[in-house]
Amino acid sequence: MIEIRNETSDDISAIREVNERAFGGAAEARLVDMLRAANKAVISLVALQEGHVVGHILFSQITVAHAPEDFRGVGLAPTSVLPEFQNKGIGSALVRDGLEAGKRAGYDAVVVLGHPKSYPRFGFTQAKHHGLENEYDAVDAFMVTELRTGTMPTIRGLVKYAPEFRDSGCRR
Repeated sequence: MIEIRNETSDDISAIREVNERAFGGAAEARLVDMLRAANKAVISLVALQEGHVVGHILFSQITVAHAPEDFRGVGLAPTSVLPEFQNKGIGSALVRDGLEAGKRAGYDAVVVLGHPKSYPRFGFTQAKHHGLENEYDAVDAFMVTELRTGTMPTIRGLVKYAPEFRDSGCRR
């Protein structure tokens, strides 16, 4: 049975290990640490099996060039699951619970740079169809979903992730 909950300080080293093993390197783990240290990790959930962290998802604030002053958007990245626990629905559960947490926290929209065939099942559509661009020149992989109905017509232009994405050495 998988349990999903907010991360605690006791989870930090396990989250680092999950990210390093899931991505085969330290960049994503470094990104998570940097966002947490800068107080930019607004939602951070862990998946536990038998009390051990086997997955993690993080959301951080983004900006959109043309958006209402009260717009609150987040970027989903990274999502990680230990290799031996992948393809068992843990990543999907983290995404679903993360999106629900975003709604409860009052965020308006979520962007993701992810696999174009994976994220549409969670309500994501290509951001280019909504007039949104990104710093990474991604087209099909850059997607968005509304958490608050009616948000998409009010935003457009360049979406910027926190500078920690660039500084961490992540591929995003």
